[in-house]
Amino acid sequence: MDLQKEDNQNELFIDVRSSEINIALLENKKLIELNREHANIEFSVGDIYLGKVKRLMPGLNAAFVNIGYKKDAFLHYLDLGVGFQTLNKFLHLGLQTKQNISNLRKIKIEPDINKNGKISDVLTVGQYVIVQIAKEPISSKGPRLTSEISLAGRNIVLMPFNNKISISHKIKSVEEKTRLRKLIESISPDNYGVIVRTVAEKKMVAELDKELSNLVDKWETIYKKLNSAKPPQLLMGEVNRTTAILRDILNSSFNQIVVNDQAAFDEIRYFIEEIAPEKKKIVKLYSDKEPIFDFYGIEKQIKTAFGKTVPMKNGAYLIIEHTEAAHVIDVNSGNRSNSEQGQEQNAFEVNMIAAEEVARQLRLRDMGGIIIIDFIDIQDEKNKRKIYERVKQCMEGDRAKFHVMPLSKFCIMEITRQRVRPEMEIKTAEVCPTCKGSGKISASINLIDEIENNLKFILKKEKHKYLCIKTHPFVSAYLNKGVFKSTRKTWQKKYKCTIEVLPMIAYTYMEYHFFNSKNEELFY
Repeated sequence: MDLQKEDNQNELFIDVRSSEINIALLENKKLIELNREHANIEFSVGDIYLGKVKRLMPGLNAAFVNIGYKKDAFLHYLDLGVGFQTLNKFLHLGLQTKQNISNLRKIKIEPDINKNGKISDVLTVGQYVIVQIAKEPISSKGPRLTSEISLAGRNIVLMPFNNKISISHKIKSVEEKTRLRKLIESISPDNYGVIVRTVAEKKMVAELDKELSNLVDKWETIYKKLNSAKPPQLLMGEVNRTTAILRDILNSSFNQIVVNDQAAFDEIRYFIEEIAPEKKKIVKLYSDKEPIFDFYGIEKQIKTAFGKTVPMKNGAYLIIEHTEAAHVIDVNSGNRSNSEQGQEQNAFEVNMIAAEEVARQLRLRDMGGIIIIDFIDIQDEKNKRKIYERVKQCMEGDRAKFHVMPLSKFCIMEITRQRVRPEMEIKTAEVCPTCKGSGKISASINLIDEIENNLKFILKKEKHKYLCIKTHPFVSAYLNKGVFKSTRKTWQKKYKCTIEVLPMIAYTYMEYHFFNSKNEELFY
């Protein structure tokens, strides 16, 4: 299988923890995307549910649907899709006691619903509906739904009850578009539409036919589930975030994928073997005791990239503020100046640097909605055009839909970016570890005694042959100081237990945690 050629070198690092999975995408050693997937996550984009209509809202031309989330999900009339009546027939066939898969394949397409119709013309309170999550719950809002169901694969997207075939606009060759269209027309079954993705360029019919068959089988599996389904019920979950990222962005530029969990390693290796066998060697298992993000310097990048102030080259920096309605980014030159150049040129250079960092920040934090960027004032219209083009160029790799407006008279740029998930937020400001934010300092000199007392309590409660203490690098250095007589070695001898002390960059000065030989945290 040929993979799309890219100039950049990409690396994916996956940190599997008991409660969550953190996925970091690096481009040329620079962090550009960070995803946090909680264990047993529910209500993800792409999940398909059998829901029940709870309320109709004629004023909004929408309905609220119960899919099991604490707040009813929102379904607008325009998101029903023109083929909603056929989907409804599919649902009623599936709910019948006697199912016949051959009947499903011969289902007659119903007339499209009126684009200018009303929600009450189509839905009633208590009605069962098949829906797919289009936007995850954000802030105080429940999920946003659609009934235009789509099943995404590596090369194609299957659209049940939609006979259209669409080719990615990123495929530039007219000949290739024509080839792919004819190929899909020859293999696609009746009552299914297909969107051909960019990575399908130059793919052979056997590979596309196999993927298409797999997606059709998934849809027919949903049909079989309907017979015993009661709303609210998950009919089909989207693949996990890690697999979805690999499915969407894996290309020839990837030179390594590193994961710190054996089960996840096996799953990822199997998945890549299916979609790109020649790339399975790039999957590596990380087994060192030092946290994977610390070892590869990712933790440092996270700490510097997610603050309110984001540093750039030569003293320039961004100030990023978030509100419910919009995100505001202010570009500052800081102490950067070049006396040999005029103010216009200095401002232009800072703005060009900022254009790249802004594009990175939007993707890294997954900022959506309206973004307003206040660039440093410049007068030259050619320079303004260059900044506008630079922002667009840097955002080309962004998988979210976006629209960039040219700079205004006052050097203000507006960007709208698709919001489907809550924004990634990582707190980089910490409460003082000594006073806990109270302004009153208690004696922190007793920290080592405190650690030893808790160590003693843990070993008294349960005997361990090995214990690991993870703490701030300064404290770790103190405990490990001395080759023959360190505090760590003294404790080992005193409590007859092998003790290891590891430095943790992400920990505050007074923070420490105990772990057993299975790397499970011990509580005291």
